[in-house]
This record gives sequence, C-alpha cells and structure tokens, in this order.
Amino acid sequence: MNEKKHSAAAVVFAGALALAASGAVTGTAEAGVKCFGVAKAGENDCGNASGTHMCAGKAIKDYSGDEWKEMDAVKCVQMKGKLEPFNGINPDIKQ
Repeated sequence: MNEKKHSAAAVVFAGALALAASGAVTGTAEAGVKCFGVAKAGENDCGNASGTHMCAGKAIKDYSGDEWKEMDAVKCVQMKGKLEPFNGINPDIKQ
C-alpha cells in the first residue's frame, strides 16, 4: 500500500513539474507575440497586418487593429490588445 502512495505521489509531482515547465503554473507568458491595436501612431513595431508598410514607426493612426507591437501575451491582454489583427480602431482602449 505504501508503494502505491509513493508511485501516485511521483506521478503527481512529475505532472506538476511538466506544468511548471510549460508556464501553466508559474503564470509565465509566451514572449514575442504580435499585439494588435495597442500601438500609437508612429510607435508600432516593424510591418503591419495588411502589408501596406514594412517599417517600424509607420503607423498613422493610434490603436489601429492592423498595427502591432511585440510583447508577451499576458501584457497584450492586460493592455486590451488582440492577438489577431482586426479592422478599425481598438474600441477597448480609452482614447
């Protein structure tokens, strides 16, 4: 019986290690995602979703759903950005 408890504990521990390594338990985020709708005019990172320009700092509208800044996914969501491009101006950011 003791042996079963030890092996069950080992399985639980191994699972917890796997989750921690994946970032699910620690709350770490995927770094380097494109966060759309958070860049102010002239403050976007390189390129845009529609391909109309390929250079950083070329955004002409604040919070355009076509423009992005690179950041981790958690920060993007906290800033009310989107992980996919969208049409128009981000309605979730107070301007």
